[in-house]
Amino acid sequence: MRAVGYDAPANSAGALRIDTVATPLPRTDELLVRVTAAALNRADLLQRRGLYPPPAGASAILGLEVVGEVVQAAGAWQVGQRVMAVVTGGGYGEYACVPANEAMAVPANLTDAQAAAIPEAFLTAWLNLITLGELQAGESIFIHAGASGVGSAAIQLAHHWGSTVYTAAGNDSKRELCRQLGADMVRDSRMPPHAVDVKNATAGRGVNMVLDMLGAPAWEDNCAMLAQGARMLLLGFLAGSKGTIDLGPILTRSLTIKGTTLRRTPAAAKAALVAAAGAWLLPRFAQGVLVPIVDQVFAVGDVAAAHQRMEANANAGKIILAMDW
Repeated sequence: MRAVGYDAPANSAGALRIDTVATPLPRTDELLVRVTAAALNRADLLQRRGLYPPPAGASAILGLEVVGEVVQAAGAWQVGQRVMAVVTGGGYGEYACVPANEAMAVPANLTDAQAAAIPEAFLTAWLNLITLGELQAGESIFIHAGASGVGSAAIQLAHHWGSTVYTAAGNDSKRELCRQLGADMVRDSRMPPHAVDVKNATAGRGVNMVLDMLGAPAWEDNCAMLAQGARMLLLGFLAGSKGTIDLGPILTRSLTIKGTTLRRTPAAAKAALVAAAGAWLLPRFAQGVLVPIVDQVFAVGDVAAAHQRMEANANAGKIILAMDW
């Protein structure tokens, strides 16, 4: 089959190319899916550079989420059905293996490109906000990088869950997108700290949750905006993972800090996540209540340009690869 390849480590997106590789062989509990669209993730850039190796047993091919047609069925799925899923690797290939209990049916009203913008972003948002963070209606949350794939999903999820949403984004168009998706207050991400405005907006209480993908440089600001007994969910460190931190607020305000990556979530937990999140999310996508945010669609042959767009932080929502080999 055809797949995007490169010689690792590849600091330049220009090193990406189309290779011919062996078609993956699904296990008895896996689907073989002909991939029609895939979405980019920051992890793809890190893996390309040699900084984020795939888990043991995962495909070395880039790509963590796919949409496509079942060509070899398992479980309750049938050949020809459209599915979308997160995968531990292999999304930039012509075919990918997907555990049958981790696949989701694509709502009929969505294109393949729209569907490709759903799995990683919305499952990550659900895992952090609902499963781990236990967000409640009436609570408040600050979401960093509100116009990113996960950020745009988290804003919608929190808004429709009944929570007050504060966020930040890097330019006027991105901030307007955040407002359209349901954010109650949007700050300029280039002008931290955010805690003063957040505390003012919450009558001094602070927010019940922070969703952070920036890392160490945002730690002090995050702690300053958290209310008594609040939670901080860490899912990335785009701005850096190391720094000097003050642990005092964790004790004095009984804060809870949790971190996770969807890619390394155990299979059983991931299947349970897909079942719980899918039951709530999919009907709302079908009804148009939730909207997958597609930034731009690139032909797979233009994968280098797609990576360069993400590296430039130019995207609002998900960058999609159309697998039009």
